[in-house]
Amino acid sequence: MTTKALTAAASRYVNRKVKGKGATLDQGWQNRAWELYHLVPEVRFSATYMANGMSGATLYAGRRADDGTIEPAPNNHRASEIVQQIAGGPDGQSKMLTAFGKHLTVAGEGWIVIRPNADVLSPDAPEDGHDWKVLSTREVRAQQGKLVAEIEGEDVEVPAGDEETLDPDAPVALRVWEPDPERHIEADSPVRASIDLLEELLLLNGAVKAIARSRLTGRGILLVPKGVRFPTRPGQANAEDDLIELLMTIAETAIREPESAAATVPIVLEVPAETISDFKLLTFESNFDELALRLREEAIKRFATGLEMPAELLLGMSDTNHWGAWLLTSEAIRMGIEPKLATVCHALTQQWLRPLLQADHVDDWHRWLVWYDTAALRVRTNRSETALQAYDRGVISAEALRRETGFEESDKPTPEEEEARKPKPDPDAEEGQDDEDNEEQETDTDLPVDETADEPDTLPASARPAPGDGLLAAADGLIWAALSTAGDKLLRTPVCPRPERAKAREIQAAALHTALKVEPGQVEQYRLLDGAWVRVPEIAARYRLDADCLTAALDGYTRELIAAGIEHSYDVVPAVVTSCVGLAA
Repeated sequence: MTTKALTAAASRYVNRKVKGKGATLDQGWQNRAWELYHLVPEVRFSATYMANGMSGATLYAGRRADDGTIEPAPNNHRASEIVQQIAGGPDGQSKMLTAFGKHLTVAGEGWIVIRPNADVLSPDAPEDGHDWKVLSTREVRAQQGKLVAEIEGEDVEVPAGDEETLDPDAPVALRVWEPDPERHIEADSPVRASIDLLEELLLLNGAVKAIARSRLTGRGILLVPKGVRFPTRPGQANAEDDLIELLMTIAETAIREPESAAATVPIVLEVPAETISDFKLLTFESNFDELALRLREEAIKRFATGLEMPAELLLGMSDTNHWGAWLLTSEAIRMGIEPKLATVCHALTQQWLRPLLQADHVDDWHRWLVWYDTAALRVRTNRSETALQAYDRGVISAEALRRETGFEESDKPTPEEEEARKPKPDPDAEEGQDDEDNEEQETDTDLPVDETADEPDTLPASARPAPGDGLLAAADGLIWAALSTAGDKLLRTPVCPRPERAKAREIQAAALHTALKVEPGQVEQYRLLDGAWVRVPEIAARYRLDADCLTAALDGYTRELIAAGIEHSYDVVPAVVTSCVGLAA
């Protein structure tokens, strides 16, 4: 596992931070960003998507090796113990990451307040542990040189720590933020860059709402020639209604009762006959009505492109196939979710894990860090089908099959059930077999016996010699080249739609079939393996094998890999070529 370059910031609340002139706890745009989160559904969706994605990650303690990779810490190491206790355990860590998914997307900043549970007696934390609270920028403020946090509706003063002598058991306030590239002390977020755009979107939403309400006030005015009575209300005798009063009455009825006739039937108005020759309908529509809808759609698209995830996730993926959806999700994890996880892990490393390790006098405290694992987010949706095929080929265990298909270990059959499922021998068949054996023995006595000592042309599989390393390496290279050829051809077939081919090229050609759904018949339809085995006769002659047998074995195995979406493994090569060993060329 390799590390990534971090652009993150974190700090403890200490004395010099409060006195520093450059420090800031309240930025006006952050309050407006939270208001837009509650007003604009697209903002809420993007923040919730990040939050749900981050909640699926797992935190663990790791050690940075000399080559830059991160090695997981042993379970009994002090670093592992500290990380396991963060936020009270896995459940609390999931909630903490969920909260930061929204904080870092909307305001670009959040706070963690950690207090000894002996002081607060929280039922959600161990008695000898710590109570962790994740707070937004609107819940933390500087007041008279002190930090005040609003926790569960109450103002709690967080004492400032001394940077030189930090007490591991004292309350701690951690500020975690995505730094602005212009001013590192300030936070930045995708919503910040889109505030004006979102204000425009709110205005357009209001315009569309007004348009809808105006349509509910009536479907226009119907002009009729003079001589047609103006409609009157019951009890009004022959008196005519005032026009303004009638319009208001119909509008109020239509808004209050959208399903009423007033919302669908136009208002009838009588005019002098010489002004119109026939009935005429006047509507309240304008050119801006359709324009407002287009402008709102454009604003949503612009906001989607400004997010740290593929725009299709917000705009919809109705035109995307299952592989394209998986690729977009993978891109969202890599470009959106993981950078935010790295920000939180950086804060926990610098301001929590390493100070505690240093206080415990761990020699290499500076090499340990909090890191994340997103393997659970990358599980393919067709993993169950792949697991069934892999189990049939004997490459995974029954336990792994149950895990990948969603069953528990308690669902496995009992020994009695396994015994009951075994096929029972047929007595009649056994008796018939004995008769056949007796007949063969009687017949064999009349046949000549071949007493030659020459080696037969063919041997049973169990008696054939094991393939050599050279043959295995050659077969492995042939299979890999064939898969690479098939992958290059897949890019030019309907299996990989044109809009997705640029992203597909980022995947290694020999593994592309694991990301695309290829039907067995499509291997032949698109000639994916044509020309892949031209060197097999040469290889077969070199190792004294039958060329047809080797070609059939390699071709059959490769076709099964492509159709099943399984990645090639060198460990399977001996089983593929063994059937041809011992067959003379």
